[in-house]
Amino acid sequence: MKAEPTELDGVWLLQPRRFGDERGWFQETWSAAAMAGIGLDQTFCQDNESMSAEVGTVRGLHYQADPSAQGKLVRAVRGAVIDVAVDIRRSSPQFGQHVARHLTADGGEQLWVPPGFAHGFQTTAPGTIIAYKVTAPYDPSAERVLRFDDPELGIDWPMGRDGATVNDRDGSAPTLAELVEKDEVFA
Repeated sequence: MKAEPTELDGVWLLQPRRFGDERGWFQETWSAAAMAGIGLDQTFCQDNESMSAEVGTVRGLHYQADPSAQGKLVRAVRGAVIDVAVDIRRSSPQFGQHVARHLTADGGEQLWVPPGFAHGFQTTAPGTIIAYKVTAPYDPSAERVLRFDDPELGIDWPMGRDGATVNDRDGSAPTLAELVEKDEVFA
C-alpha cells in the first residue's frame, strides 16, 4: 500500500495496490499490518456506507465529540467525491485548516481521517457509494456537525453552495467560530 501524508498532520492519502488480469482486478483495501507499518495502528469497530444519488450531494462536515471521537478510513466504492477533513483540535497549530482529496472508485484512493477532525464530502458522480471504517461506534449523543460552507474554512467545493444538494441539518450547522464558542471542538 502506498501511503502519503497530507498537509495536515495525521491525515493520510492511501493507495492500495491493484492486481489486474483479464477478469478485472483485486485489491486489499485494509490490512492491520500495512497500516501499523506506516504508524496507523488502528482498531476498527464498524463499517458504514452511504449512497448519494445526485451529483453535488454534500454530507458533512461530521464528527463525534469525545469520548466517542471516530477515526475514519474513507473510500469510494462507486462514483467519486471530493473528500474533506478539517482540523478541529483547538490546540493544533493547524486548527481550522482543511485538506481535500478526490476519491474515486476507479482509482481506489482512500483517506485516513483521524479523531479530532470533521469530515465530509461532495459527490462528483451520480449514484456515488462511499464506504468507511470507523474506530468508535456511532453515538448519537456525541454527534456534531460543522457548517460545510463556513466561509472561514475556505473549502472549494466543486459545485459550491448553489450546486449542492444538502439536508437541513448539514445546511444549517454552526460555523467553526460558533462551535468554539459552545466548546464543541476538541481540546
